[in-house]
Amino acid sequence: MNIGNVVEYIDNQRIICAVVIDIKNLRLRLLTENNKEVKLTANRLSHKKSGHLDVSMGRDKLIESLKRISARRKEMIPKVNIEELWEVLHSEGEWIDLETMTEFCFPEQQTSDHESAVMRAFFQNRIFFKFDHTRFLPYSKTEVEKISAMLADEQNRQELINNGATWVKAVLSGNPISPPLEARRLTEILKDYYLFEKNARDWGIAQSIIKKAGLQSLESIFKFMVKVDAWDMDENIDIQRYNTPTDFTGHINKTALELIHIPIITNSGPPREDLTHLDLMTIDGQSTSDFDDAISIENMGKYFKIGVHIADVGHYVKKNDAIDKEALRRASSIYMPDRKISMVPGELADNLCSLKANELRPAISTFIDISPNADITDYRIVPSTIRIARQLTYSEVNLIANEDERIIALHKVAQAFRKKRFSQGAVQISLPEINIWLNNENEPQLTRVDRESAGRFLVSELMILANWIAAGYLKKNNLPAIFRAQPAPKERLYAENEGSLYQNWMQRKLLSRFILGKSPEHHSGLGLNAYVTATSPIRKYFDLVTQRQLRAGLGFESAYTADEIANIIHLLEQPMGNITKLQNRRQRYWLLRYLEKKVGQKEEAVVLARRRNGYAVLLKKYMIECLIPEPGGIALKPEDLIQITLQHVNARKDTLAVFMR
Repeated sequence: MNIGNVVEYIDNQRIICAVVIDIKNLRLRLLTENNKEVKLTANRLSHKKSGHLDVSMGRDKLIESLKRISARRKEMIPKVNIEELWEVLHSEGEWIDLETMTEFCFPEQQTSDHESAVMRAFFQNRIFFKFDHTRFLPYSKTEVEKISAMLADEQNRQELINNGATWVKAVLSGNPISPPLEARRLTEILKDYYLFEKNARDWGIAQSIIKKAGLQSLESIFKFMVKVDAWDMDENIDIQRYNTPTDFTGHINKTALELIHIPIITNSGPPREDLTHLDLMTIDGQSTSDFDDAISIENMGKYFKIGVHIADVGHYVKKNDAIDKEALRRASSIYMPDRKISMVPGELADNLCSLKANELRPAISTFIDISPNADITDYRIVPSTIRIARQLTYSEVNLIANEDERIIALHKVAQAFRKKRFSQGAVQISLPEINIWLNNENEPQLTRVDRESAGRFLVSELMILANWIAAGYLKKNNLPAIFRAQPAPKERLYAENEGSLYQNWMQRKLLSRFILGKSPEHHSGLGLNAYVTATSPIRKYFDLVTQRQLRAGLGFESAYTADEIANIIHLLEQPMGNITKLQNRRQRYWLLRYLEKKVGQKEEAVVLARRRNGYAVLLKKYMIECLIPEPGGIALKPEDLIQITLQHVNARKDTLAVFMR
C-alpha cells in the first residue's frame, strides 16, 4: 500500500472512495470523496487495487478526482447482472475470485474501475452470492429463497415503520391523514409497547416508529390512542396489562342460559330443607345485584338461632365444566368505580345464583344457636330452599337499627361475638371507606362510608361467624379446604377498637400477611382458631371451592383432595394478586380524577412518618397517603394535625403533590 493509492471502504452500508495521503504505523490516513479524513488499517478496505492519484495536486483536485472515479464506477453497476450470473454459476458451488468474476461481467476489459463496479453491484444485491471482498460463493436455491423472504420482510418492516411514523406524527400534530392500510396492526404494536415497553412483542418496530415520529414520552402514545379512538381518556390500562378477561364467550353464555332448566328440588341426592317460612333478609350496598348471602334470626327464649344462608352456586356450576373453568381463570369478580367484571356470567351472578327477593333459590344454610353473650351451644349446616322476604340496603338498616327487633337482636349478637374475638386477641382495623362512583356525566363522585355503621357491622361480624363455623365443620369432618391463617402482628398499637385514626392506619401496615393452606391454623387478626371464606361463592372462587367441600360433607358431591386444594391455591395466586392491584389502582385513579378539580383546596392531614426529604401524611377526608416537602423551620411528629393545600394532581400519571400552608 502506497501513498496516492485509490482505495474503497464500507461505512454505514455505503462504499466510500478515498485516496491514501499518509501511512504511519500500519495505519492509513485517507482523504475521502466527501472531503473527510479518516484513519483505517488496510484490512478495513473493501477494494485496494483501485488506481493511483498524485497527492501533490492539492486537496480540492483530489476530491474532484475521487468523485469522478466514484461516479464512473456507479455508472457501470447496471451492466452487472447478478441474478443471471447466479443462474449460470450456482450449480458449481465453488468460490470465484474477484478477477474471474470481473471477467465474467466485463469480458472485453478488466480495470480497477470494473472490479470496483463488480464489488459495488454485489454489495447492493446480496441475495445470490456470499462475498468477502476478494471472492464470491453462489448461494443454493434454498438459501436464495430464504434470503429473498427475509429481505422482503425487512422491506415490509421499513414501510410499516415509515407509514406508522407519518400517521402518528400527523394525528398528534392535529392534521390527521387517512389511516394507512396497516392501521390496525400499527395500533396494536403501539398499544402493546405502551403496556409492556421492552417486553412488547414488536418492541423494535415500536421504538423505530417512536423515534422517527419524534415522540418524547409514553404519554404521547396514550394521546395518539385516544385521538384515533382506540382508547378512552379514562382507559383502564391495567385490564389490558394483566390480560383480564372482561366478556364471556357465546358458548359460556349459552351454557349459563341452559342452567335455567335445572330444578332446585331433585329426586337424587340429599333432601333440602324448606326454609321459605323464615323471614330472610339480604343487606347489601345500594348498587348490588349479585346477592349471595342472607340472614335470619329466631328468638328461642334463652338463645337466638342465627341463620346465615348462602346461595348454592355449586347447584348450578359443576366442577370442571365450562363455566367452572372460566371462573377459575378469573378467580374473582372485580369491582371498580366505573365497572364490574363478574366471575360467572350475568345470568348466574345477577339471576339464578342471586338471592333475589321473592324468588325460590337453593342455598347452604348455617344455623347457629348462640346466647346474647355469644356462647355457641350448637350449630348445623344444611342444604335448603329459601325465599328472600326483604332486600335491604345498609342505609335502610341504619335507619331502622333502633326500631326493628330483629336488627336490634342481630346487632347485639354481632357485638357480643366481636367482644369474644377481642378477648382472643383479634385486631380490629376501623378506618372509613372511600366509596367512589361515576354519575351520568362520567364524573367521579365520592362518599365516606362508616364501616362500623349498624348495617355493615352486623353483616361483617355474622359473615365472620358463619365462616368460622364452616371452618370448624370442615375440620371436624377431616375435609381439606382453603384455610386462612395469620401470624400475630409485628406490633400492637392499641387494644380492641380504641385506636385513633393514625393508630388504625399504622396498625394496618404492621399486620402480618395472611397465609392460605389446606389445613386449619390460627388466624391472629380475627382472633379465631380456624377460618375459611364460604359466604361469597358468586364472587370468589376461593369461596366456591369451600362451598363445594361443605356440599361434599352434606353428600352432594365428592370432595376435593388435599393435593387438589393445594393446586387451586397455587393457580389462584397470580390472578388474585393481579385483581388486588387492579382494584386498588383503579380506585386510586378515580380518586385522583376527583381531586384534579380540587387543586388549590385546603385539607386536613395527619402526619404519619418522617421521610428523607419531607413527611408522609394522610389526607383525612380522602384516606389517601402522600408526601409533603420539608416545611422550613417546622419540626413535625407523627399524629400531628396539619393543614395542606392540593398543589398538583394528575390521575393518568398517578401524581399527587401537596404543600403545607
